[in-house]
Amino acid sequence: MEVMENSRISMQCRVAFVLPKDFVAVWRFAQKLNTQQVEEFKEVTAGADLVFTIPSTSPQDQGMYQCEVFSEKRSIVRLYHHLSVSPQVEVGHSQLQEVFDLTLASGGSLLPVNLTSPFGPHGPVFSVLLGACVSAVLLLLLLSIGTVYAVSKSAVRGDVEPDADQESST
Repeated sequence: MEVMENSRISMQCRVAFVLPKDFVAVWRFAQKLNTQQVEEFKEVTAGADLVFTIPSTSPQDQGMYQCEVFSEKRSIVRLYHHLSVSPQVEVGHSQLQEVFDLTLASGGSLLPVNLTSPFGPHGPVFSVLLGACVSAVLLLLLLSIGTVYAVSKSAVRGDVEPDADQESST
């Protein structure tokens, strides 16, 4: 089996026959060895579990795994799994570490603080937001003036009927 570093892997001790009820599965490991020599293995776990799981693989997990099933102290079967662990490329990790270090060195700010900048400490991002807000206010002002102009032009031509309140007072 071949997996990437930091992956979860499960190895199973499957047999084509029914195991006795009193079986015990013993999982053993021989690091970085492609061997079936029993004396090379160290016991990892023993019990009624036919599955051995490594939650997050590392290069130290690479090697040969042996599952041996016993019943009444007699070995019934031995199965072997060879595990290869490919290292993960750590470019992303090192870049993230650089950003983290930069943040700590700058007192928690990723943007350099330049008090002489005309835009303040937030630079061009702040100026773009300010420009958008000013544009929106000017657009609303122009629309309001246009609406007042259109209504007054219609009233001069007589297109708009006076309010009922104004009619009763005249």
